[in-house]
Amino acid sequence: MADVRICPETGLPMIRGVRALMLTYKEQSVTIDMPGWYREGSDEGIHGGEDLKVSDRALATLKARVLSLLGPDEVRAVRERLGLTQREAGDLIGGGPNAFQKYESGEILVSKAVSNLLGLLDRHPEQLGELRREAQPA
Repeated sequence: MADVRICPETGLPMIRGVRALMLTYKEQSVTIDMPGWYREGSDEGIHGGEDLKVSDRALATLKARVLSLLGPDEVRAVRERLGLTQREAGDLIGGGPNAFQKYESGEILVSKAVSNLLGLLDRHPEQLGELRREAQPA
């Protein structure tokens, strides 16, 4: 039997599912499958924390595309190609020890500076050694 919840506004049953949701940022749009609790025949729903992570990540990706920044998946791919852990990347590139976890989850966007530096390091990975030398205390 499907898990059912009761709508707090109408008292009608709600079931777990996904609905199409259009996100828009600066006249650019993307449609995603948004998980949540929905009433039959309605797109209105209740979304918990894990559900909202889906829309937050999609919105971060859309914003990155519109602003010409690296998106969450691109940040992760570059970091992995460079052989860095999230913590190492945060220490070397900036943002602190948890910054790359937040960038890669879509919780926050990378800055233009971080996006540019990652792009440069992706094209010239040999520069990572110089960055490491510069980061060492004198």
